[in-house]
Amino acid sequence: MLENLNLLRAFWGLLFIFWTAFNTALVDVVGSEQQIPLSVVKLWASAFGGEIKSIAAKYSGSQLLQKKYKEYEKDVAIEEIDGLQLVKKLAKNMEEMFHKKSEAVRRLVEAAEDAYLKHEFDADLQYEYFNAVLINERDEEGNYLELGKEFILVPNDHFNNLPVNISLSDVQVPTNMYNKDPAIVNGVYWSESLNKVFVDNFDRDPSLIWQYFGSAKGFFRQYPGIKWEPDENGVIAFDCRNRKWYIQAATSPKDVVILVDVSGSMKGLRLTIAKQTVSSILDTLGDDDFFNIIAYNEELHYVEPCLNGTLVQADRANKEHFREHLDKLFAKGIGMLDIALNEAFNTLNEFNHTGQGSICSQAIMLITDGAVDTYDTIFAKYNWPDRKVRIFTYLIGREAAFADNLKWMACANKGFFTQISTLADVQENVMEYLHVLSRPKVIDQEHDVVWTEAYIDSTLADDQGLVLMTTVAMPVFSKQNETRSKGILLGVVGTDVPVKELLKTIPKYKLGIHGYAFAITNNGYILTHPELRPLYEEGKKRRKPNYSSVDLSEVEWEDRDDVLRNAMVNRKTGKFSMEVKKTVDKGKRVLVMTNDYYYTDIKGTPFSLGVALSRGHGKYFFRGNVTVEEGLHDLEHPDVSLADEWSYCNTDLHPEHRQMTQLEAIKRYLTGKEPLLQCDKELIQEVLFDAVVSAPIEAYWTSLALNKSENSDKGVEVAFLGTRTGLSRINLFVGPEQLTNQDFLTAEDKENIFNADHFPLWYRRAAEQIPGSFVYSIPFSTETANKSNVVTASTAIQLLDDRKSPVVAAVGIQMKLDFFQRKFWTASRQCASLDGRCAISCDDESISCYLIDNNGFILVSEDYRQTGNFFGEVEGAVMNKLLTMGSFKRITLYDYQAMCRTNKESSDSAHSLLDPYNAFFAAVKWIMTELVLFLVEFNLCSWWHSDLTAKAQRLKQTLEPCDTEYPAFVSERTIKETTGSIACDDCFKSFVIQQIPSSNLFMVVVDNECFCDSVQPITMAPIEIRSLLNYIVHNESLKCERLKSQKIRRRPESCHGFHPEENARECGGVPGLRAKPPFVLLPLLLTIFSR
Repeated sequence: MLENLNLLRAFWGLLFIFWTAFNTALVDVVGSEQQIPLSVVKLWASAFGGEIKSIAAKYSGSQLLQKKYKEYEKDVAIEEIDGLQLVKKLAKNMEEMFHKKSEAVRRLVEAAEDAYLKHEFDADLQYEYFNAVLINERDEEGNYLELGKEFILVPNDHFNNLPVNISLSDVQVPTNMYNKDPAIVNGVYWSESLNKVFVDNFDRDPSLIWQYFGSAKGFFRQYPGIKWEPDENGVIAFDCRNRKWYIQAATSPKDVVILVDVSGSMKGLRLTIAKQTVSSILDTLGDDDFFNIIAYNEELHYVEPCLNGTLVQADRANKEHFREHLDKLFAKGIGMLDIALNEAFNTLNEFNHTGQGSICSQAIMLITDGAVDTYDTIFAKYNWPDRKVRIFTYLIGREAAFADNLKWMACANKGFFTQISTLADVQENVMEYLHVLSRPKVIDQEHDVVWTEAYIDSTLADDQGLVLMTTVAMPVFSKQNETRSKGILLGVVGTDVPVKELLKTIPKYKLGIHGYAFAITNNGYILTHPELRPLYEEGKKRRKPNYSSVDLSEVEWEDRDDVLRNAMVNRKTGKFSMEVKKTVDKGKRVLVMTNDYYYTDIKGTPFSLGVALSRGHGKYFFRGNVTVEEGLHDLEHPDVSLADEWSYCNTDLHPEHRQMTQLEAIKRYLTGKEPLLQCDKELIQEVLFDAVVSAPIEAYWTSLALNKSENSDKGVEVAFLGTRTGLSRINLFVGPEQLTNQDFLTAEDKENIFNADHFPLWYRRAAEQIPGSFVYSIPFSTETANKSNVVTASTAIQLLDDRKSPVVAAVGIQMKLDFFQRKFWTASRQCASLDGRCAISCDDESISCYLIDNNGFILVSEDYRQTGNFFGEVEGAVMNKLLTMGSFKRITLYDYQAMCRTNKESSDSAHSLLDPYNAFFAAVKWIMTELVLFLVEFNLCSWWHSDLTAKAQRLKQTLEPCDTEYPAFVSERTIKETTGSIACDDCFKSFVIQQIPSSNLFMVVVDNECFCDSVQPITMAPIEIRSLLNYIVHNESLKCERLKSQKIRRRPESCHGFHPEENARECGGVPGLRAKPPFVLLPLLLTIFSR
């Protein structure tokens, strides 16, 4: 019993000790929480908020500007924007602009066809033309080279100051073709007559840039004339017949099955040539075409097995996917062509019945080194008598034993036969099929106008990078009666239209602060959209591989069901609404809003136009009214500037206007000095109004700058304002050389100035802030220098005390970061005690004080290096708690245009031969081998190619297109203050968060004595979306679904698949245009041996 009593006493003793320890710990925790009294933090926040708002309001002049607009409140008319009428009007403007370009092309077509009609071919014609590569080139004695006589080139601002000749065109001939071949010389001679039309077109429409004629013979006539420079290999691989504008204009959409012989006789170089032939055929297919590739020996082998019995769209991704699979082909066994032909016909027939393909031309491309039969029973079963599937046969190798059978197949099925002996022959021989497919269109004399998707023209690179273009093109036909049934295509003419020309037709001031216009093609690809990012930076700006095929659904990704995209693809007119999450500030911040989308088609083109207007103030517009004299007077102020990329006046129409700024053009237009100027009267009237209303702020800023007692420490450096019409005013409180951020508000700082598709960042963010409050931020930079040296503060000016009232302007200041931080630390040392002794201070080591913005980025920290970082990376446990409590919310965003680093297996296999340069070099090596050992083709030749075919596998880190998911964070506006406690490993971590009045800022005070090392930091790092890809690796059915799935697209309206008068006897066998060996080999040999 006594023993039990002792045990009981010991138990109660232990319990007492535990209870005492627990209460001590609890007291410590409570004490820790009491160390951060909410009332003190509230005092600090209030003191700092009042001080910083006073500075921001004083130096920005926000109250003055608000007062001035209020004075005009009764004299302005507020209108709600009719989005549907707006988009229809914009589409009409674009239609007129596009029509103007297509008329210029039509004049070129007529001139070219008339010139050819009058020309008689002369095989002995000698004609010295301007060769674009040789012009102005001299030999060692100082004499001009043949075809390289003097050609005057003068820098022209319309062509980004490139040296051009606006009186003449010149001619580019691909390196693998002979400059003086009779067919080329005759074509160049008769096409000289286009010079007059080029110049006349440019006089009629000075906004035109490149005009050109791409000949079916391979030469390219370009206006204005420009010097072409070979690449580092001494080669100009450009062949106009390979360009999308040429192929689209020359042919109709097509469904193609490519059959590749992989029997044992195709080993070695033959298989390499066959793969290159397939790759060249893929180059000629566009987004309106469909295809599949089947390899055959005694069995069928779909290059992509999961696409058995169907075709896929020839978009870039699919073509690249198939190219990668070409490497897996190897030769063995016996070729059973009859099985392959049966499969090809069945595939085309079944796919045609699905209604998914081009529903126009159909073709089978046969690539083989021979055929033992003509297989007429198969053609009789599937293709005769209509012959709707054309057969194109490519005989690989020098042997001609099976040429007759292959030629018979092509001729009996309205196709074409050609023989390919070397890699150098591939390009020219593949081109032949395009001429055959163009015959029905030529016989019909249908000059269909085609428009390409957006692409980058690197020759016209401007200060902001490479220039996005679209091309309008039309085919040129022979009108000679004796050749009518042959359907001779002479070539294609075209002109480029910069996408920024489209943006000039869009009145940005009517779209509101967050509004924008965008256009897509019949395939749903973006022509123009503010979220399109065609370039990425890795040392220098480079184009993304898939930049021209970014789908609308990849930027308007919130529309999961593609309602907007599909309606636009189907050329509907209507309205669609959804909540969107728009990223700003280099993707680090997000604005959540509701957009109303209005859309319609642009007639005469394959494009559809959309306009997005944000609800609320974004859908309202107001009209003010002042006299021209008042407005002109206030436009004369030196601090006034206008958005250079907005079109107040069209300064492109006349050369003498091109040097004018928009401000100069307005002044000359209003004073009547330039009656030929075409200007937007409505926009100019509003510019004058804004100039008058905002003029007093200049005197206000000047008085502050002259008052020596103000801003003595020069903490505030710049004050600025912008209005809804793109008018800006800037005032420096320090000398230009003393500015901490030299790029702010300059052309280099694209995100903070008015440009063609968005308002400045500080304007957009201020518009979403509560009226009367300021939004503060540290500018993000892609460079480490200048990262966190300044703070920008801005506020919006509204006309009425109403959320629906339009935001008429925004004003702000930029101040030094250390000035801003000093104000914060001063405020955080205040306390309410009478004796002035503070119980707590940010100087205490027991707490950490931060100032963060509404997106969670740190503006002030005791550790200066944390400035500009995301708060969750520094205090992961606290940020996690804030998310749990609802003070902040996480928003998941997606980037379908991202570039990710990946370790890719690199091999110097036969796939490298698909590169045209490697193909050239390989061809030369092969020819040299044959010169030594004649017909010893499979032994030495294979050894000679060993450096190109050996599969030396190695890992190489590259940037490749990818899809990513990443978070952004936004504070909850309704929560002004919060206290919290976090249970960590062996302690409780307390914190207080308090909003700074009249701002987007929060003071966060955190207990520094409790460490939560077990809680991981919260980062904003993007994560590649690999979930689907991971499934694909293990699930072939999902992989197939991904490849087979295609979004809704609209077929081109025109189709010319067949014509009863077509002369099918022109089906090949005659040697085509060939380069003379000495002229091809010489530059290539020099290149090889100079390496």
